Amino acid sequence: MKVMTLKKLAIALFALPLLAVLLLNSVSGQTPASQTPAASNDMDAAALFTAKCKMCHGAKAEKLFDVSKPEDEMVEAILKGKKAEKPPNMPAYAEKGVDAVMAKALIAHMKSLKQ
Repeated sequence: MKVMTLKKLAIALFALPLLAVLLLNSVSGQTPASQTPAASNDMDAAALFTAKCKMCHGAKAEKLFDVSKPEDEMVEAILKGKKAEKPPNMPAYAEKGVDAVMAKALIAHMKSLKQ
């Protein structure tokens, strides 16, 4: 009976500090560096670019992407779409769940591909 009590005590002494660290970390709002919003946006932007943009804009964003345009104009084109002089037209990605923050991350990703 004493052995069971010692086992429970050992588990409690190990589990309680671990639980306290996890709770304090979540309460303070700290996240590991690999899970910061910027890191996840970059990763999502790269995946979104590969899935939805690469086919028209090219692997290095070399087609139909003018980096000299104002960022807010590019964000609007991503969110609301844009009619092209000749098809295909730029689809509206706001309807597909992309917001302004994600659009800006996508623009930054595309600019980085051009370098």
